[in-house]
Amino acid sequence: MQRPDSIDAVQSALTGQGYVCGRALATVVFLALKLGRPLFLEGEAGVGKTEIAKALSAALGRRLIRLQCYEGLDASSAVYEWNFPAQMVAIRTAEAAGGADRTALQSELFSDDYLIERPLLQAMRPDENGAPVLLIDELDRTDEPFEAFLLEALSDFQVTIPELGTIKAAEPPIVILTSNRTREVHDALKRRCLYHWVDYPDFTREVEILHARAPEVAEALSREVVAFVQQLRTEDLFKKPGVAETIDWAKCLLALDVIDLSPEVIADTLGAVLKYQDDIQRLEGSEAKRLLDQARASLEPA
Repeated sequence: MQRPDSIDAVQSALTGQGYVCGRALATVVFLALKLGRPLFLEGEAGVGKTEIAKALSAALGRRLIRLQCYEGLDASSAVYEWNFPAQMVAIRTAEAAGGADRTALQSELFSDDYLIERPLLQAMRPDENGAPVLLIDELDRTDEPFEAFLLEALSDFQVTIPELGTIKAAEPPIVILTSNRTREVHDALKRRCLYHWVDYPDFTREVEILHARAPEVAEALSREVVAFVQQLRTEDLFKKPGVAETIDWAKCLLALDVIDLSPEVIADTLGAVLKYQDDIQRLEGSEAKRLLDQARASLEPA
């Protein structure tokens, strides 16, 4: 599929993949595609940042390449490494054969045959379906040296392998970076990107998302689940539930043949929506009933 030629086309393409988004997000995705700029998405965990890349990849029919960031990630781990065991086998084989040309052997050992491509290098390679979608997920987990490396890689869309030289993308990949904002990402990197804060959706949009991702859940239960989760987000919790937890919880309730919420059902299934024991303990006793009553009150017509 060709890149969408309008904001409405972006919304339609993402909706077709079960991703419901507002016009502001569709606009920044359209601009990122139109201008060939990386897109930097920040927001709380579970609000759908990673899903945007997955939906966009599926909508465009492009390969999705994911670089999952973590503390200590360095350039070599993100770009390439050499297949050391295979190189050692080749060296011993050449030694056993005798008379090996050392220069020729070295040239062979540091060739594509022994190169293990990691996500950033994979994203620079041409693809018959078009430039891939490169997802650099949870960038805030890395440190500043890796950010500095990315700054160069994303500016010129090229990487350098000392033994092979510089490899430049024939067509720049579609780059999406995400951050849960556990720390601030450097301004220099943000300036290379278009930026969007992915917030929790409002009630109507979250119901739409739940319908798209779990269409088998009844309308009444969907509305109760979303209303209750939105009430939860107003509480002083260690980790507020994201949209991903809303979907998971609704699917759990469906598996239990739940027709509507009750304090007992909520107590039995809170592990699907809250992930910290302190938060779960806050809802023991009458708290779950209080929030459920508030959620139901919010559903009543004004």
